[in-house]
Amino acid sequence: MQLAFDPVDMLDPAGVGAVGEDGRPSPPERLSPSGAATFEQCPRRWRFRYVDRLPDPPGVDALIGTFAHRVLEHLMQQHPIRRTKDDARRIARALWPEMSGGQDYLDLELDDEQAKEFRWRAWRAIEGLWHLEDPTGVDVRATEQQVSVTLDGVPFRGVVDRVESEPDGLVISDYKSGRAPTARYAPSRLQQVLLYASAIAEETGEQPVRAQLLYLGQKIVATAVTPVELEGAVEQLKSTWGAIGDACRVDEFSARPGPLCGYCPYVERCPEGQAENRRRSELRAAEDEYLVRLAG
Repeated sequence: MQLAFDPVDMLDPAGVGAVGEDGRPSPPERLSPSGAATFEQCPRRWRFRYVDRLPDPPGVDALIGTFAHRVLEHLMQQHPIRRTKDDARRIARALWPEMSGGQDYLDLELDDEQAKEFRWRAWRAIEGLWHLEDPTGVDVRATEQQVSVTLDGVPFRGVVDRVESEPDGLVISDYKSGRAPTARYAPSRLQQVLLYASAIAEETGEQPVRAQLLYLGQKIVATAVTPVELEGAVEQLKSTWGAIGDACRVDEFSARPGPLCGYCPYVERCPEGQAENRRRSELRAAEDEYLVRLAG
């Protein structure tokens, strides 16, 4: 499991922190949605990723999502009549050499069967758009639109997958290739697109009417963009920005052990994460032993 990949983190040096002459870290010049989400998940992981700049290579799932995003970006830039599945296949074939020749993909060291599975899953994600909507009927205003604004004192930067026009106003859409959340977790997942909606409103003066996550092949998770929703999203961003500043000032980045420690690329550098993984491993072993005794 990985956090959502944000191209801003890769392309924008201002999105990472630094270490000053006194040895203390400094906050980044701008905060991206994934940077905020990483800190909220685990401040120590944020330190490793954004201050120490340790490698956090994307795994198979993240790269599949990246490739699907890229294909859909190109598809939605076409004239509506050229947004068919055949057009998507053509675009995917044209972009595949770039993906398969990239270092992140090569580092996966996939064998022939695994590479075939990768391509199949990537196509299933791309094809999943038609499960949600008819792309020929979308009035696209922009794709991969970069936004850089200040939201209630927080320097914010992001890349919006898609901005579209509907009769009642603008809609902010973001593609997702992971598992769709249950109703309980949907509000937290929507924070990203609400921040994008706030940024678009700040830049253009036009407030979007809806923000949505397109979980490819599954469902659309959407919310109306209201002043209350925007205020809540920006307030959370501001709180996270303040917490990052506080952590940098005292150079304390606490670990937050939990299930995601099992997927963290920095766990070998984190005693709390290692202890959490051991605890969970022992718990699973005890449960397995109990089930064996019951079966016997």
